[in-house]
Amino acid sequence: QVQLVESGGGSVQAGGSLRLSCAASGSLFSNNVMGWYRQAPGKQRESVATITNDGNTNYADSVKGRFTISRDNAKNTVYLQMNSLKPEDTAVYYCNFASYSGKRGYWGQGTQVTVSS
Repeated sequence: QVQLVESGGGSVQAGGSLRLSCAASGSLFSNNVMGWYRQAPGKQRESVATITNDGNTNYADSVKGRFTISRDNAKNTVYLQMNSLKPEDTAVYYCNFASYSGKRGYWGQGTQVTVSS
């Protein structure tokens, strides 16, 4: 099993910044993808950004240029730096740790991000 502990959510005004962190522990496997997903009320969960263990990144179009995902493999931790936040970024943000194939995947408990106008 893999455990994921998220931190860094909160409330901020539009234009502000937040940094999310997610630490993974347990039965980790080396070839993996860590990522952030979000779910707003009444909407489906969507991918925000992902990063492989060798540093390849992918972003949703809606966050390109504003969000940056990074990871520290020595600490098994992934970060999401969110700048120029918009009210539409308001959601519960979930951390994910998964195999390349996607057959194995684990979720964090989620952290609320609220952006007010």
